[in-house]
Amino acid sequence: MSYFTPSTKPARPRFDLLTKHEEDEIERAQREITREPYVTHNRDAVWVGDRIASVIENPTPLWWYIAVSIAGGVASFTALGILYLISTGVGVWGENNSANWAWDITNFVFWIGIGHAGTMIAAILYLTRQRWATGINRAAEAMTVFAVMCAGIYPGVHVGRVWFAWYLAPIPNGNAIWPNFRSPLLWDVFAVSTYLSVSIMFWYVGLIPDAAAMRDRIKNKILKYFYAVLCLGWRGSARQWANYEFCYLMLAGIATLLVITTCTVVSSDFSTSVVPGWHGTIFLPYFGVGAIYGGFCMLITLLVPLRELYKLRDIITLRHIDLCCRFVLLMALLISYIYLMEFFVAYVGGSPNERFTFYRDRIFGPYGSTWLCMLIFNSFIPMLFWSKKIRRNPWLAFGIVVFPSIGMWLERFVIIVSSVHRDFLPSSWGMFFPTYVDILTFTGTFGVFFLMYLLFIRFLPMIAIAEIRAVLPEANPHAPPTVIKNGAEPGSHHV
Repeated sequence: MSYFTPSTKPARPRFDLLTKHEEDEIERAQREITREPYVTHNRDAVWVGDRIASVIENPTPLWWYIAVSIAGGVASFTALGILYLISTGVGVWGENNSANWAWDITNFVFWIGIGHAGTMIAAILYLTRQRWATGINRAAEAMTVFAVMCAGIYPGVHVGRVWFAWYLAPIPNGNAIWPNFRSPLLWDVFAVSTYLSVSIMFWYVGLIPDAAAMRDRIKNKILKYFYAVLCLGWRGSARQWANYEFCYLMLAGIATLLVITTCTVVSSDFSTSVVPGWHGTIFLPYFGVGAIYGGFCMLITLLVPLRELYKLRDIITLRHIDLCCRFVLLMALLISYIYLMEFFVAYVGGSPNERFTFYRDRIFGPYGSTWLCMLIFNSFIPMLFWSKKIRRNPWLAFGIVVFPSIGMWLERFVIIVSSVHRDFLPSSWGMFFPTYVDILTFTGTFGVFFLMYLLFIRFLPMIAIAEIRAVLPEANPHAPPTVIKNGAEPGSHHV
């Protein structure tokens, strides 16, 4: 008598007895449950190393020189704006007694949010062992460093007397003037400087094995010496790998805590005040979600063109773009929920000033069009990512994420300017209008950011070679023997 036990495998279905429609459905289901590889087209470790290193080894393309020239020209706007500000005074900005926090703090929070996202993406995905993130970690870490540098421009210059900015640090001085440790501005100095230093260390430690690989490959003597200094004598021994992985893990944990700490400090700049529109406990998740949201949008903006220009489609795959778009969709849903909670809290809170700020001024006030654009860009346009076809179309995704990137800046503008321009006394109400110095200084920060990023991808591996090789099938010592091209051995971790 026939019987079935757990060790007995069920018989394979007779596909010849099924209709064509059922065969198609089964084939589609099998494709759905089959996970895509991290590197497509069965590329081996040698090909991965050659392709990533070719970005540095090959002659510099013409488009890179054009892009650097444009970015350098735009970056000069910031330099000229700051010099004009220092020589003339803060009055060249559009700030006034009513809106004394305006574009400077708006731009600071915008850039610091992108900086938070880069480390959060790289560190948290590494701690949770998300192996698909190996293709985007390095790009996200570099984005953090450069964005925080752009953000650091504003706290130093917006104090007016730039030559006294060093008073922000707790340094003894002849006048016995000590910083006010209750000032949110001082909190920003400590938080941002600590976060920047840890982010640079986290980024640099991940670069060490790849710098050693470039040291052994590059033929230019000057660059070879540069990479030799950068890799700190890395030889790829088992002891060095063990120390490297432990150090990288510890820095990822510290960076994750610092992201939360810095988000808390920046949000405390607003939530510790009594200004209607700021006085709320929702600002920590508000700023955290907004940072991840803007960071993933900026990451897609950077990766899609580089993926095409350097022919890295097999390493930065459609799966990477798809998953990044899913994160954008998730953050759009969360930020929409926070928008609703703001109005709900203002309604049940019982404060007439809060109700006026949210229900009259933000929607129907002079900045109502800004709030409406923010809502459309951040809450409605990203809903297109519910479609898998859109998520897997890189250039379409690139076009869509531009709108949330603009929307995240509008969100900071709405939070800051529309809350302070009309305070408790109608006699002190006023309007903020940016001057050409405001606009040029902010525009120039994009030039600074992209100029540093272009230099990064030209002289340093933009994708972690060692991490990509570690997720290849041949890196698994228990994988079945396969014919590996170019003489690479199964299970090899050689960099």
